[in-house]
Amino acid sequence: MAITITDAAAQRVQTFLNNRGKGLGLRLGVKTSGCSGMAYVLEFVDELSDGDQVFEHGDVKVIVDSKSLVYLDGTELDFAKEGLNEGFKFNNPNTSGECGCGESFNV
Repeated sequence: MAITITDAAAQRVQTFLNNRGKGLGLRLGVKTSGCSGMAYVLEFVDELSDGDQVFEHGDVKVIVDSKSLVYLDGTELDFAKEGLNEGFKFNNPNTSGECGCGESFNV
């Protein structure tokens, strides 16, 4: 099982961690939400929990709990700027559909 992170996403995560002044990395997870069933969750990690898997891109760590990894295996975390909008993008091969607003997905 693996999670990958693009150079652009790694640079953005590193900027966030530098501005925050602490943290091991960024947690990528899923929660039940939205009209399609699941939503992505991003949060800073200061300590690892039992069952966490760590994926590294240079000095940047993406941490995923074992329950979320089932839905996220093979996902590429990217960061993109499009006009005035910018944000993380999730290229998840496990999704079978997304809601119209792009806030949630199903597998």
